[in-house]
Amino acid sequence: MTEHTNALDRLSLGVCYYPEHWKEELWEDDFRRMAELGISIVRVGEFAWSIFEPEEGVFSFELFDRALDTAHRHGLRIIMGTPTATPPAWLTQKYPEVLNVNFNGQTIEHGLRRHYNYNSPKYRELCAIVVRKMAEHYRDHPAIVGWQIDNEFNCEISEFYSEADHAAFRVWLQRKYGSLAALNEAWGTVFWSQTYTDWSQVHLSRQTTAGKQPNPHLYLDEKRFISDSVIDFAKVQVDLIREIAPNHWITTNGLFGHLDSHRLTEEQLDFFSYDSYPQFSTISQNPDEQNPLADRGWSQTLSTVRSISPQFCVMEQQAGPGGWVNRMDMPSPKPGQMRLWTYQSIAHGANMVVYFRWRTAAFGHEMYWHGLNDYHNRENRRIREARGIGRELAEAGPRIASTSYKAEIAIVRDYDNEWDGEYDMWYGPFYWKSRNEWFKALTRRHIPSDNLYLRKGTTLTELQRYKALIYPHAAIMTDETAALLEEYVSQGGIVVFACRTGYKDERAQCYMRPFPGAAAKLCGISVEEFTMVKGTRTPVRMSWLADEANGVPASETAADSFNDVLLTESESAEVIATYASDYYAGKPAVTRNTFGQGEAWYYGAVFDDASAAQIIARIGLLSPADGVLELPPQVELAIREDAGGPLYFLLNYAEEEAAITLREAKTDLLTGRTVEGAVTLEGFGVLILS
Repeated sequence: MTEHTNALDRLSLGVCYYPEHWKEELWEDDFRRMAELGISIVRVGEFAWSIFEPEEGVFSFELFDRALDTAHRHGLRIIMGTPTATPPAWLTQKYPEVLNVNFNGQTIEHGLRRHYNYNSPKYRELCAIVVRKMAEHYRDHPAIVGWQIDNEFNCEISEFYSEADHAAFRVWLQRKYGSLAALNEAWGTVFWSQTYTDWSQVHLSRQTTAGKQPNPHLYLDEKRFISDSVIDFAKVQVDLIREIAPNHWITTNGLFGHLDSHRLTEEQLDFFSYDSYPQFSTISQNPDEQNPLADRGWSQTLSTVRSISPQFCVMEQQAGPGGWVNRMDMPSPKPGQMRLWTYQSIAHGANMVVYFRWRTAAFGHEMYWHGLNDYHNRENRRIREARGIGRELAEAGPRIASTSYKAEIAIVRDYDNEWDGEYDMWYGPFYWKSRNEWFKALTRRHIPSDNLYLRKGTTLTELQRYKALIYPHAAIMTDETAALLEEYVSQGGIVVFACRTGYKDERAQCYMRPFPGAAAKLCGISVEEFTMVKGTRTPVRMSWLADEANGVPASETAADSFNDVLLTESESAEVIATYASDYYAGKPAVTRNTFGQGEAWYYGAVFDDASAAQIIARIGLLSPADGVLELPPQVELAIREDAGGPLYFLLNYAEEEAAITLREAKTDLLTGRTVEGAVTLEGFGVLILS
């Protein structure tokens, strides 16, 4: 990373633009209108390899030179994309070894995008050539301020099975394990006679008698390998740009599977960028989900992005109805929604918001992925909404830019459990459900939360920013991680676990210890027995004891999906709830263990909103706006803060008006007016109070 970049020192509004898609006579008017809307930054180039290098070794920059010069005349800054997500047809025809191969061994042919593999030596060579030529050509262009390398790593597909990948995997394993004996031990290959006797026998996962059923320990290492492959591939481009254009910042966009985006950002980027499409939360919604958050749920994903970069860029902000010709049929944002989503991104840490896109393409797979303008290029509702946002941010942006998101609660995650849990049905589905239910419970009670990734370098100081850590179903837990959590709790922190915690090591092998394994000492309990909740005639319930100190009455909640039956092992562990049904009725279901100055909770089931609410009340979590604001559940509270004090972002995700109450006078940063007492927030409305 460079020592300093001022890319996010101010709050910028931008747009994605593809000059190669449009007649040149449109450019001048397009860039003029962008500037008039308050747009100051434009992303270009990320899919234009066939323009920059129309045939091998022949480079052409004239089209983009003219476009960038035109943009510069209108005061616009440029993010240049490297075009390596879309290798051109001449390349894949001449060098078919660069193409990716799917799990079944079928080559992924040219025709869409992201059809290459990261480990092809030839592809890396060709990428390095085009990136070097672009960096040399554009290093001194006055409009260019930064680079986006590639586009959306691991989007479309996040598994790679080309011959180059199999070969690179063996090298990666040799570095990691040193010997076949160590590899066999880590993967438990003595089971079913899978033991390897020569490195040539080792491959990425392949077809088995039962379809896609790889050795689970191999499969976890495979995902670690894929992540490392992406980062190594990115480094090729980053090193060239750092060398040739050291005054430009570097980012990349997207948040996709099998990639440690934290490590990618720490080692290669100046900051992370994300592509924000809140309607994905709506169209992919589980029809059986209770009280879904819809587009508000996107705030949890933005929290993940913030864990990578406290301040970040949204490189693609949804600006219209979206979809490819054959999929992703998202409706048009309703009046006010585009503005709401823009401020949702800003509230969660985005200091640069780039709309996708300026004008809807008239051809290709994304000709229905609408942006600010429609095909006809006339003024429309979305343009008027963007103009209003541009005016607001011209006034409010300087106050917002220096602030950072503030939360005292963190939902804890880690890559090993996410990747292993994709395959392991004995905890993976629970990992996602409990996290979502906790976020629901917190956000509806106006308690801001962070997503915190536990990693090998995580420090006690990082944990101590939070009053409580919610870490459900962390099956993989090393003794080092457990020791860090013990230190955090002993000094006054609160940690909340759930069933299926701590029983695996980093190889994803089960400890030969009483459950919850590495977390047992901290929790002061063991798991007497456990069961999937399947085939029971009636739903399992748990009974919570009254907590008079916190004013919480006795109650019952569901105990869904999986149940750990607990046994207290420490005198400091107390039973908070017992199971109320099935053969283990009356047995401990929830415990709290005093550990030093803090406490560790163990919840024996899979969380829902009601059970998360029980713990929220019993550990005394309150909204930071308590006593200042009264907010209805449909309004999200987010807080950004600096030395000048907090900014309260109030985001109404409902079409209906919301009644809020301010117990003290505040200034609405977007209008400059003073507000106090009863206030009506319009449907999809936004207030930023200081």
